[in-house]
Amino acid sequence: MKRALLFLPLVLAAVIGVVLFWGLGNDPTKLESARIDDPFPAFNLPSLQDPAKFLSQQDVKGKVSLVNVWATWCPSCRVEHPYLLKIAKQYQVPVIGLNYKDDRDAAKEWLIKLKDPYLFNIFDEKGKLGLDLGVYGAPETYIVDKKGVVRYRHVGVVDDTVWKSILEPKVNQYAQER
Repeated sequence: MKRALLFLPLVLAAVIGVVLFWGLGNDPTKLESARIDDPFPAFNLPSLQDPAKFLSQQDVKGKVSLVNVWATWCPSCRVEHPYLLKIAKQYQVPVIGLNYKDDRDAAKEWLIKLKDPYLFNIFDEKGKLGLDLGVYGAPETYIVDKKGVVRYRHVGVVDDTVWKSILEPKVNQYAQER
């Protein structure tokens, strides 16, 4: 019995090692979303810049676009911001902002200071739209097709590599669909 107890820590360490090694093969940015191939959730929320102007699900339809979940409290959002500016300007892709659980004044100041890549910004102060979308945190970026259907979800920073290898081909593919 004593001898078996001596091997218990070794067996336990081996099991933990196997589980951790298996986890290394998983892509942490690939999180399934229940919203893929479903319409963008219905909402009626104010614009970040103009609290008197309300935006809805209809504002997300019409053209293939990126919906970017961001916040001033998110350090990774600051990292991806220049890439979103580039995508909006250089590639002429509409980028819609979803300002998530943030302070309105801080967010407006951020956009003045860092420039604004967004066609418009939905102000989701309480996080209800984020919850309906299945947001885990910021940043997250969704591709929404012309009909307002969520087609793809990217968790994490959007940079040149992510844009060129993942998002741009998908945006082009969905733009070709009727």
